[in-house]
Amino acid sequence: MLTRVSVEYYARMERGDLSGVSSEVLDSLSQALQLDEAETAHLLDLAHAAGPRPPRRRGRPGEQTVRPSLRRFLDAITGAPVWIRDRRMNIVTANPLGRALYAPIIDDPASSANTARFMFLNPEAEEFFPEWERGADEIAGTLRSYAGQSPHDKALTDLIGELVTRSDEFRIRWAKHNVRFHRLGIKRIHHPLVGDLELDYEALDMPANPDWFLFAHTAEPGSATDKRLQLLCSLTAPDPASGEPFDAHGDD
Repeated sequence: MLTRVSVEYYARMERGDLSGVSSEVLDSLSQALQLDEAETAHLLDLAHAAGPRPPRRRGRPGEQTVRPSLRRFLDAITGAPVWIRDRRMNIVTANPLGRALYAPIIDDPASSANTARFMFLNPEAEEFFPEWERGADEIAGTLRSYAGQSPHDKALTDLIGELVTRSDEFRIRWAKHNVRFHRLGIKRIHHPLVGDLELDYEALDMPANPDWFLFAHTAEPGSATDKRLQLLCSLTAPDPASGEPFDAHGDD
């Protein structure tokens, strides 16, 4: 009644048949179900995937290389951990402090610098992320959102299949169909070198690389976390003779 469509039409939508559904009906449905921003975007993505609408633009393979100018930009940020990941939860690259912060993920051969694999398949994740339950919910919800945006992304589908097969915790969360935006918030980390950190994070889209997202962490000046970040920076200062910076990009 709220969406002004018939019961039969709504039942068809509930079964997943969104082909030909107008934007007005989708807007009414979103309001009737009191969907939040992430849930509304996911509904629209599902409708795009079901109907003859233009596909979302994605970056060309040649745009997936870490450009020298981007590398210089990241390295110029010395007081805050900054890192870039893609839609498959792979850490693509990071500045030195970002690499130091996420060293347990980047250096874990089983995770292959993938935050979702580390979260759900590495037992050490619960110690590294003290708020593991919330972090696991966020990753599962974010992956569900990405899957709606890119239903034919084989690398993403393969990752989700791997996690569903190997992790009961992920399988339970995936079955809930929750979606979530990962844009800003507080990240709590127990780092093996410097201890507990409470970091604010901001996520930024990267128009030149539509499948990449830049994350920056900051701490309240003068706080315990700020001092521990400075200590981490001093403990892990890069050696100019140590070789190339961390860049884990590929053909995915």
